[in-house]
Amino acid sequence: MTGTGTGTGTGTGLGPAPAGWRPALAPAVSLRHDRVRDADLLVLPERVVVLRGSAAKILRLCDGDRDLDAIVTELQSRFPGAPVAEDVPAFLDRMRGEGWIR
Repeated sequence: MTGTGTGTGTGTGLGPAPAGWRPALAPAVSLRHDRVRDADLLVLPERVVVLRGSAAKILRLCDGDRDLDAIVTELQSRFPGAPVAEDVPAFLDRMRGEGWIR
């Protein structure tokens, strides 16, 4: 369901997200759509990550207002039958480990 063009990544080993976690992009990170490439991008200070699949749809919901449960519920309504409850928390944990969301 999700993906980035980054390979396996290094992660930081932060462990599970805290209860009530409200994911948001890290301050130096922005999400943009490149019309020329027709691709969603995660723009970091010295790096650009090309997002694949539904990664950008998930990250757009990470506004700091919604908690993880609300994000999962929203995506379950958009993508009935998709393994959202398993895939989304794992994806967001990975993004948190990379330092791209907080």
